[in-house]
Amino acid sequence: MNEKIIDFKKSVYDLCSTDSDVIEILAQLGFKDITKPGMLNTAGRFMTIPKGAAMKKIDLNLIKDEFNKHGFKVLE
Repeated sequence: MNEKIIDFKKSVYDLCSTDSDVIEILAQLGFKDITKPGMLNTAGRFMTIPKGAAMKKIDLNLIKDEFNKHGFKVLE
């Protein structure tokens, strides 16, 4: 499998626009709002994964591990 790169400094909107797998992974991790119509186009434009993790009280290391399992290399 080719390693994909995900940059946690980019907005959720940018990450999801580049790779649709990101939406599914985030939804599985508890970011259910990302699947609501319009949410990605509004909050997603300024929200980053670390900011969202802090808001939802989701351990950032858990998120990193999950992206690693799906073949992503995480940049911070």
